[in-house]
Amino acid sequence: MRISLVMIVKNEARTLRRCLESVSNLVDEIVIVDTGSTDQTQMIASEFQARIFQYEWQSDFGDARNFALGKSTCEWSLVLDADEYISNDCADAIHEFIHQGSAIGKIKLVDKFMSNDRINYELSYNSRLFPSNCRYSGKIHEQVESDLPRRRVDIEIQHDGYLNQLKTDRNIPILLKVIEENPEDPYYHYQIAKEYRGLNSHEQSYVHLKRAYTTITRKEGYAPSLIVNYLYAIMASGNLAEGLSVVENEQDYLSDHPDFHFVSALYLLELILSDPNQYGELMPYIERFYLRALEIGETAQEGSVIGTGSFAAHHNLGVFYEVTGDIEKAEKQYMYAKEYDYAPSIERLSSLKSS
Repeated sequence: MRISLVMIVKNEARTLRRCLESVSNLVDEIVIVDTGSTDQTQMIASEFQARIFQYEWQSDFGDARNFALGKSTCEWSLVLDADEYISNDCADAIHEFIHQGSAIGKIKLVDKFMSNDRINYELSYNSRLFPSNCRYSGKIHEQVESDLPRRRVDIEIQHDGYLNQLKTDRNIPILLKVIEENPEDPYYHYQIAKEYRGLNSHEQSYVHLKRAYTTITRKEGYAPSLIVNYLYAIMASGNLAEGLSVVENEQDYLSDHPDFHFVSALYLLELILSDPNQYGELMPYIERFYLRALEIGETAQEGSVIGTGSFAAHHNLGVFYEVTGDIEKAEKQYMYAKEYDYAPSIERLSSLKSS
């Protein structure tokens, strides 16, 4: 059973070598479809003995990926983007998966993005390992169309495209076109909101997430992440009045999602600070939400951000206790976060000891 690495690229010289070095020993061939590079992308690909093909860009990622899949000569295909790289030892996991029979392999994708001047890591699971006769649909954020069962496989991919805003400007026009064609589809509003978040266009992100929130059925795999991101967008755009009903209405649905409880605590603090007289009585709920996030702990749920069930919640709860005057409890929470080597908590502990 042979595996092709199948990629579409354009001007990826900055990150392509890192990607190919992480995967070249796991695959039998590398298929690179170039959509118009003018840098050293193709030269780097040739260093890895890639089979390189040219494709005239049609503003359609699904079509480009299907063109690339059509060039594979192997039974299985692994799909990566150039700003991604494999970060774990997964050779055995891949071998075991492809010998269990036909299925779609969902792999862990760790997205880096900036929030509050810190790097955060968001988890998702994408269909990236599958029989080479499978095909994609969708012009952007394309999906593998197949009735085959989907199972998680222990492959971990790091992605920093959102962190460095490498493709945001390219994706937005395509998404706007797709939204024009599918105005009630919450998925595309959710995806364009993430693009706008990468550009710090918080009002635009809020508008699209609000639209998506009104049309989700909550059966979508991305619905919890959408709701959490909606609350962040409400805060970032200053539309605080709209968040309280979201927090109240989603507590049962998202009872086991630490990200929801974490962002609810953040939101309530913002709301209280905006009008202490009206909302001050909500202050105890901040502590409850952080404690609930810590009770749940870290999960591998779609869209979860690493730390919301551990070090980040400990730190924020420590800040809450410090601000409300309970220094002993604050130090305890900072100590918990310090065990994760969380720099903000280490700084707060140092400051408290010197004061």
